[in-house]
Amino acid sequence: MDPNVRPDDMQRINTPELASTFIEEQVAAIREQVGDGKVLLALSGGVDSSVVAALLIKAIGKNLVCVHVNHGLMRKGESEQVIDVFENQMDANLVYVDATDRFLNLLAGVDEPEAKRKIIGGEFIRVFEEEARKVGDEVDFLAQGTIYPDIIESDGVKAHHNVGGLPDDLQFDLVEPVKLLYKDEVREVGRALGLPESMVERQPFPGPGLGVRCLGAITRDRLEALREADAIVREEMEAANVGAWQYFAVVPDMRATGVRDGVRAYEWRPSSAPSTPWTS
Repeated sequence: MDPNVRPDDMQRINTPELASTFIEEQVAAIREQVGDGKVLLALSGGVDSSVVAALLIKAIGKNLVCVHVNHGLMRKGESEQVIDVFENQMDANLVYVDATDRFLNLLAGVDEPEAKRKIIGGEFIRVFEEEARKVGDEVDFLAQGTIYPDIIESDGVKAHHNVGGLPDDLQFDLVEPVKLLYKDEVREVGRALGLPESMVERQPFPGPGLGVRCLGAITRDRLEALREADAIVREEMEAANVGAWQYFAVVPDMRATGVRDGVRAYEWRPSSAPSTPWTS
């Protein structure tokens, strides 16, 4: 049986009791796979990686090293929230890496969405390899918040950084305890693990972050405008309490014709640009 294919007779996890049973089974499976080894977890702070973190903390405690990489493509305040929840509240073994410049330099001039995904996914792994060496003791395992839709979509729809974006020379064995679950099942498991509701119900956010919501080539000013716009959209939608499952902002790949300093200009003008006279 293919371990990456969900069995047809697999029962959906839609009750606290089924979630608790799943947790017991996965804790045992993790302990059997990992033993006394150390595990690096790609902790974005989203639902999937957060649930995996809680499972691993329950199974192996401080032998889990949670690595949060700020690739400069996070939503506003996201990295700060990850640090608060996991380091301050959950006492996780958390490593914070600010790799903003590193990622944005690699993405400079890249406008094709799949190319962005491959670059971001590959660089994530490189960062983890570096952090593994810094841990000191040998790290053999990489944990990921892969879920079943990631596997399905990576077969011809879109490459997910944790599936299609993995390099061929990966140095770790993978630990993916929720890879056969759908998003609603992962949320149920998160509740049973005692994660805060605000985290369990967090909106889906792509691994490449705002990189795939900034259409066309990424620039720092476009990215910052998108970050602010996304924060405003989410704030207003939450205040309106419309009950939408997901909502976010996108910066389109478009420019406008205008006049700057008396010369015709055809460009994208961010809200943060200097107040140079501009007319269309």
